[in-house]
Amino acid sequence: MPSTTAITVPQLSRLVGLPDAPCLVDVRTDEDYEADPRILPASYRRDFRTVSTWAAEFSGAKVVVICQRGQKLSQGVAAWLRHEGIPAESLEGGFEAWVAAKAPLVSASAIPPRDEMGRTVWVTRSRPKVDRIACPWLIRRFVDPGAVFLFVDPAEVPLVADRFGAVPFDIEGVFWSHRGDRCSFDTMIEEFGLRIDALDRLALIVRAADTARLDLVPQAAGFLAASLGLSRMFRDDLEQLEAGMLFYDAFFRWCRDAADETHNWPAGGKAP
Repeated sequence: MPSTTAITVPQLSRLVGLPDAPCLVDVRTDEDYEADPRILPASYRRDFRTVSTWAAEFSGAKVVVICQRGQKLSQGVAAWLRHEGIPAESLEGGFEAWVAAKAPLVSASAIPPRDEMGRTVWVTRSRPKVDRIACPWLIRRFVDPGAVFLFVDPAEVPLVADRFGAVPFDIEGVFWSHRGDRCSFDTMIEEFGLRIDALDRLALIVRAADTARLDLVPQAAGFLAASLGLSRMFRDDLEQLEAGMLFYDAFFRWCRDAADETHNWPAGGKAP
């Protein structure tokens, strides 16, 4: 009989990267984590032994708890969270089942150091268009849901990075930027180890729009037009980022689930 307090790998993998994905909490022991220092996308590392002190962080959220095999640690933590009124499930089969299914993982060593509140902090040029919305979307959906993004004058990016402990991206001469004919979004996918077919398809669209090679993929021209339109709609870069998150969510879902779907008129007509 299926468990009512566990979620399967196929079920969870369909939620990863979506705006309504549950919070993922990795409670593997340090020994298990050090043996494979990768994490499920956008997951938080927490010590199972201190669950009573951090449970309230996830109040109001849905949570999936991951341990090595989906047994005592994740089930115990999930039960404790439910006691605190937090809807929580354990991942059936745990981290080992996720790895065996070749589901997406993030290289934890690639994630920059976090601030005193546990967030990664990033800085880039103001007035974003394509890459500077694409990269924050990728980070918040697959790496760090609470990431902070600072948009400043281009000349001030290095100094702000230094003074505020932020990671510069999408400017010349930094690690997280263009490499050859590939853009910063490509770099992040590569460095975080996010080899997902839907992200690879989205990356091609982003690259084509961001580097003025609209012939690479049919969606590039419309993608660029929408991106430029968003940049004209908002004076505040953070408001534009919030609007852009939905834009990228829609394209990610198209890349994952609807790339082969057609639309015809009259309704019910056969595709050519």
